[in-house]
Amino acid sequence: MKLYHTWEIEPPMRTLWILLLCLFSLPAQAAGEKVEEFMLDNGMKLIVKPDHRAPVVVSQVWYKVGSSYELPGATGVSHVLEHMMFKGTNKVPPDEFSRIVAALGGSENAFTGIDYTAYFETLSKQHLERALELEADRMQNLRLDEKEFKRELAVVREERRLRTDDDPNGLLWEQFRAVAWRVSPYRNPVIGWMHDLEVMTVADLQKWYQQWYSPDNALLVVVGDVDPAEVLALAKKHFGPVPARKREAWRQHPEPEQQGPVRMTLKVPAEQPVLVMGYKAPAMVDLKDPAEAYALMVLNSILGDGDSSRLSAAVVRDQGLAVSAGSSYDPFSRLSGLLEIEAVPAQGVDLDELEAALRAQAKRLQEEPVSRKELQRVINRTLAAKVFARDSMFYQAMLIGMREANGYDWRSLDQELKHIRAVTAEQVQAVARKYLVEQRLTVARLEPVKKDKAKEAGTREDKS
Repeated sequence: MKLYHTWEIEPPMRTLWILLLCLFSLPAQAAGEKVEEFMLDNGMKLIVKPDHRAPVVVSQVWYKVGSSYELPGATGVSHVLEHMMFKGTNKVPPDEFSRIVAALGGSENAFTGIDYTAYFETLSKQHLERALELEADRMQNLRLDEKEFKRELAVVREERRLRTDDDPNGLLWEQFRAVAWRVSPYRNPVIGWMHDLEVMTVADLQKWYQQWYSPDNALLVVVGDVDPAEVLALAKKHFGPVPARKREAWRQHPEPEQQGPVRMTLKVPAEQPVLVMGYKAPAMVDLKDPAEAYALMVLNSILGDGDSSRLSAAVVRDQGLAVSAGSSYDPFSRLSGLLEIEAVPAQGVDLDELEAALRAQAKRLQEEPVSRKELQRVINRTLAAKVFARDSMFYQAMLIGMREANGYDWRSLDQELKHIRAVTAEQVQAVARKYLVEQRLTVARLEPVKKDKAKEAGTREDKS
C-alpha cells in the first residue's frame, strides 16, 4: 500500500506573513514541546514529540527497508511482507490486529515506500501501551502461514493489475523509471514486477523478515499528548526485550553517468496522451554543497509546484498547451533521484509542441535570473505550506520518520527552513544550468492507441 500526501496551500498574504513571523520568532518546537530522542540497548531509536492540543497519540514504527533494498528477482517482497504483518502472530490471530485497534477507537494502517516501510496507529493516549505491545509482538513473532500468504499474494497481484498493468498512467511512470535508471534500485516498482510476484515464496518473506525486521533497524516515533519519560518506559518494556539481529550490509551499486537524452514511447489503449520528463538531480547525501539541494527545492517550486508555478501559469493558462503540468523533487531521498515533470496536453496539442514548451521553461531558468519578487513569493509559499503541514500530529511524525529512515537527522527539518530562506536567484540559475541539461534528461510519452492495435504497439525505447 502507498500513501501520498500533498499540500497545496496559498493563504491570503496577511495570514501568510503572520505565519512566517510566528515561524521565525518562536522556537523550532513551537508546534509542541521539545522533541526528545532515546536509544534502547538493542539499538532501536525512539523519538518523542509532545503535543498536548488533544488527548490523542500517533505511534509509528519505521523499518529501514523498502523496494530499493530488494535484489533482482525478488522485487515486491517488502510490500508483500507489509501485507503479511497483519496476518497474525502466536498471540494475535490473522487480521485481529486491526480489530483490536478499532475496538479501542483508533485507526491503523501501513505503507511500503522506496526506502522504508512504516506501520502506524492513532489512538486515545491511554491506549498507547497496547499499540506498542502489538507492534513489538509482530516485530519478533510474525507467523507466515502458507495459505494466508497465497491469499495475500493474489491480492497484491490484483492490486498491481489494477494500479499499473491496466492503468496507462501507472504503467507509463513504471516504464519511465525503469528506463531512466540502469543500475539504481529506484528503477524497480514498489509493488514489484509481476514475474517476481508469480514465483515468490513464503521462504522469501521469512528471509526478508529475519534480515530487516530487527529493533536495531527500526525507529519508533511518537507524537501526541504524552510524557517522553513515560513513553521511554513503555518502549523499554515492550521493545527492549526484542533482540537485535545480525544482517549483511546493503551495498549500493553506483549508477553509470548518463551520456545523453533517453526517450521512450508507450503505446497502449488510453483516454489521453501524457508526457513525463525527468532530469537526474542529486539528493542531499551526494552533494558536497548542501546549498545546491535547497536551490533545487526552490527551483522546483518556481517551475512546477502549485497553481502559481511557471508551468501552470505559462504552459497551462497563458499558452493553453496543457490541461495540467507540474514538477516534483525530493532532496532528502536515500539515493539521488530525479526532478520529474508531468504534463497532460490540451485537446489537439501535439506532444512535441508540449515538450518544447516545458523545455522552454527549463531554459528560461537557465538564462534569466528569477526576479526578487517571484523568488520571495515562492519561498514564502513554500515555508507557509510547511507551517500548515506541521499542524497535523500524524504528519509531524511522518516528517520525522521519513527523514530518519532515509539516513538524515530529524533536526534537519528545522534547519531546512533557514536554508530555504537563504536561497538566492543566482543559486537557482546555477543549479538550472548544471542539472536541467540534455545529458541528464529522460523523456517518456504515452501515445494512446485503439485496443486492436495495442498488442502491436507496446513500448519503444530510443536513445538519441
